[in-house]
Amino acid sequence: MSRKRTRVFIVDDHPLVREWLANLLRQQPDLEVCGQAEDAVEAIAAMVATPPDVAIVDLTLKTGSGLDVIKDLRVRLPATHAIVLSMREEIFDVERAFRAGARGYVLKGESTARIVEAIQEVRAGRIYANPDLLSRLAERMVGRTSAPVSPSENLSDRELEVFRRLGQGHNTRRIAEDLRVSMKTVQAYCARIKDKLGYANAAELVRAAVQWYEQQPST
Repeated sequence: MSRKRTRVFIVDDHPLVREWLANLLRQQPDLEVCGQAEDAVEAIAAMVATPPDVAIVDLTLKTGSGLDVIKDLRVRLPATHAIVLSMREEIFDVERAFRAGARGYVLKGESTARIVEAIQEVRAGRIYANPDLLSRLAERMVGRTSAPVSPSENLSDRELEVFRRLGQGHNTRRIAEDLRVSMKTVQAYCARIKDKLGYANAAELVRAAVQWYEQQPST
């Protein structure tokens, strides 16, 4: 009897990335691409309808966020293992992903073999990331690097998502539409971010968000 193939679902808002990843995984005899989505709501709906074994999720999506997807999977489909595939390599991003429920973290700049290896490892019940990320994460968890890596580290997951979108030049209406919340909710997040990071007004907050975003690796 042939071995059952691992079903993989891809969540990324870049069509070329999804196509590249799907083609890579289809070359593996024990893997099967069972679906793709570009935003959080579409992804969760598709995976609830037909649960995959593994979900490969980018943290940055046009609508919703990768962390939203991972958190939903943890509650609604606990048997589905989430692996992050992202350009973000700041250690607080890695920590947030694992706390949300991810079982693996792979950087987009790493070799394609890492992705296949990550799938195999999480299917075997293990946590996966490259040795450097795991070492940095371990040091952080035991308190050797207690200083904040970035001001945004002080923000909650949703506050960080709003801050990121401000940095992309999105106004509160656009952010509310993308995150599927009310404008009042976004305004409340902006007020909390401003207070936490010590900015005097909304204009200063936006300037800081743009400056921070420009320093992030391209997604």
